[in-house]
Amino acid sequence: MLKIAPYFSNKLIAWYLQNKRELPWRNTANPYHIWLSEIMLQQTRVLQGLPYYLKFVEAYPKIEDLANAPEDEVLKLWQGLGYYSRARNLHATAKMVSEEMKGAFPNNYKDLLKLKGVGDYTASAIASISFNQPEAVVDGNVYRVLSRFFGISTPINTTAGQKEFKKLAQRLIDKDQPGTFNQAIMEFGARFCVPQNPDCGNCIFNDSCVAFQQRKVSQLPMKIKSKTVKIRFFNYLVFLSENERTILQQRNGKGIWHKLYEFPLIETSEEINLSMLKKLPQFQDFSKKLNIENISLFNEKPVVHKLSHQHLNTRFWIVETSEASESTIPISEVKNYAVPVLIENFVSEFFENY
Repeated sequence: MLKIAPYFSNKLIAWYLQNKRELPWRNTANPYHIWLSEIMLQQTRVLQGLPYYLKFVEAYPKIEDLANAPEDEVLKLWQGLGYYSRARNLHATAKMVSEEMKGAFPNNYKDLLKLKGVGDYTASAIASISFNQPEAVVDGNVYRVLSRFFGISTPINTTAGQKEFKKLAQRLIDKDQPGTFNQAIMEFGARFCVPQNPDCGNCIFNDSCVAFQQRKVSQLPMKIKSKTVKIRFFNYLVFLSENERTILQQRNGKGIWHKLYEFPLIETSEEINLSMLKKLPQFQDFSKKLNIENISLFNEKPVVHKLSHQHLNTRFWIVETSEASESTIPISEVKNYAVPVLIENFVSEFFENY
């Protein structure tokens, strides 16, 4: 391992310096910017995350600006990136750093881990890139590169696998330029040692990659089979009153989309028709409060919204009423609320010419 480490890191860094993408967070060691980019790029591709990073940096140039922003505003700006707990943790950490640490990020791995939403990967990235500490990052890209190069078949979604790969990455990291090494191995995994059909014939490591030599590239990294996908049936009631008002409710329970807004939701165990909808207790509760004049189905075919481990079969019921309760809002204001992308897509289509 001691002999392979310099060979591996030197070759990787040389490749990176010649092939790296020019990204705004690579031109700074500012921990606020590094932290922001790393949180956004968790479970998000660079091309998708980049516009959000630029919007956040423009809206909140300093961490104090982010800390002082209303949470609804932060969620609205985050809208479309998904995994909204990241945005809530982002806001909470901004407040903590701004108020309790006088705006200065912790300068070491151990203390960075104490920040909300910051795990091993993010703490390692900030510590190495911003503070030049030899803390190795391990993400999906790193798992892929290391498992193939060394021919490791330990499943990456097990505790044993995570410990093994972290220890290996820590041994390989270039202690003189840890930030560059970490970015190099992530970039290499994202752009060259890709999940499907990598160009192994032109790989800088094809003379020493175990997976390539043993024709196991497509088999690595190994994963234990994930959970069964849960199928759910969502029925949104889109109330429209004569004076152009509707109802939005905030999700406050545990589960997906915490603190985001949505139309009144009735979840069922199967797909339902209009007759079945009218018999549901939740719908009857609304019938008692509002004078419902007409109900129509916006989409006969359910919109299937796929999340990790669950698929939401969603239908939007347009419910016209002659009355508007105190809890309604003007239809023109719906676009100002932070909503899941599923709702945003419906709003864009249905209310575009309303």
